[in-house]
Amino acid sequence: MKMITLVTSALFAGLLSFAVNADDRPEADAELIQEFVEYCTEIAEDDGTGDLSLPEFLLICVNQELESEGYKPVKKLPE
Repeated sequence: MKMITLVTSALFAGLLSFAVNADDRPEADAELIQEFVEYCTEIAEDDGTGDLSLPEFLLICVNQELESEGYKPVKKLPE
């Protein structure tokens, strides 16, 4: 439950920040995005995804990590 609240809160904060700073941030390279996908997959395995599907959870989680590092969010994850 904590993770759902954290994810939801961060998503709204990220969306607000994205609207304000979208053009100022660099795009992350594919290697960094893949590292975040692996990290977020581990979180999902350990804590679950709540009411989200795994792909939804991973996209939100990866974008939170990108945001925290100062990168633009992605619209979809690499396959």
